Amino acid sequence: MGYMKYTPYLYLVFAGVFVYDAFVKWEMADATPILSLLIAGLAVFMFFFRLKFAKRIEERNKKQ
Repeated sequence: MGYMKYTPYLYLVFAGVFVYDAFVKWEMADATPILSLLIAGLAVFMFFFRLKFAKRIEERNKKQ
């Protein structure tokens, strides 16, 4: 389960991509960046959620 340490950081990469997409859409006159910003916010939330979950699993494994 070594990959579990690195998967939360993929959510930060996705958040960065969608924030970039939102800025590109913001420059266009006919597009709205709301959906991209919502997805970026969800990705940041998932980053913190996965970190907390991984720490909980690690603590549980240490107790056993």
